[in-house]
Amino acid sequence: MISVARPQIGPEEEEAVLAVLRSGMLAQGPEVARLEAAFAAVCGVAHAIAVSNGTSALFLALRAHDIGPGDEVITTPFSFIATGNSILMAGARPVFVDIDEQTFNLDPEQVEAAITPATRAIMPVHLYGQPAAMDALCAIAERHGLVIIEDAAQAIGAQDQGRPVGSFGTGCFSLYATKNIMSGEGGMITTNDPQIADRLRLLRSHGSRVRYYHDFLGYNFRMTDLQAAIGNAQLAKLERFTERRIANAAFFDQTIRHPQVRKPFARPGVRHVYHQYTVRILGDRDEAMRQLRAAGVDTAVFYPLPIPHQPMYRALGYDQSLPVTERLSSQVLALPVHPGLNNEELAHISEAVNALSLETSEVLSR
Repeated sequence: MISVARPQIGPEEEEAVLAVLRSGMLAQGPEVARLEAAFAAVCGVAHAIAVSNGTSALFLALRAHDIGPGDEVITTPFSFIATGNSILMAGARPVFVDIDEQTFNLDPEQVEAAITPATRAIMPVHLYGQPAAMDALCAIAERHGLVIIEDAAQAIGAQDQGRPVGSFGTGCFSLYATKNIMSGEGGMITTNDPQIADRLRLLRSHGSRVRYYHDFLGYNFRMTDLQAAIGNAQLAKLERFTERRIANAAFFDQTIRHPQVRKPFARPGVRHVYHQYTVRILGDRDEAMRQLRAAGVDTAVFYPLPIPHQPMYRALGYDQSLPVTERLSSQVLALPVHPGLNNEELAHISEAVNALSLETSEVLSR
């Protein structure tokens, strides 16, 4: 079976972990500091703050900007649930607006229409590795005095008009095991604001600047040196991994020709890093998945149910029509695109997709 995701772990990661174990310095230490400096350089920012995972990155970013009860944050309904949940965790209210049908990212016009006096921030997601429309979103934020918090969990190395994601506002990254680079678990927050950076460092460590003295309520969201050691080894391979993902996506762009498979669209001027190569199935998606699995190709759906339609959000009173998100969530299918694929596997995936036998649904084909 050709897996939809495969962590790329080599001797560099193994040796890095062993070196930390032998050092005896296992908690947040020199490996974390080294990862933070290297990550900031990749994102073109002054500060990077390592944390325990991508969800804690989003939550701490909101807290660092004093976003909480009574505040609203506009975001996308088409993402992993952590995007919305981090806003709830901070005590604020997520406001979901529909997405652009081509990019799967926030529609800036709908964002601006949803702004109220309670709006404090916009949280775009760079879904599947493609940057959101940051020029438009940043202009909206500036007009209305709003904070930009980028959910860049899937987009390390991506760029919009030559500018790295994570540098437009307060950037939040995930280093989960299946991300483009990983540390097993882990997260990173990027910013050019020294005051926000200082507050983030305090928030991740119980509000403490001096050991056993605590300035305000904080949390234990630190990264270990074991995780950072893996992250450092991975970050050194980022460009190679990214180029391979882009090349794999280009191969699929050229070779997938099935009339009921709509290939992903990349906005002009962006560097899409293809955390996922997500097609749209204009027919029976479950049948497509069954046929591909029978052919030895693993697939996945990211994401089958919009966040505000999840049971927990229904229980909170969310009940809104999101026609583009609803349509896309019934069509999207991720194919393997990770850098561990060889040429034979790439050709087999393309051939299996082109061989699909599907009935066309008039509703799904819109």
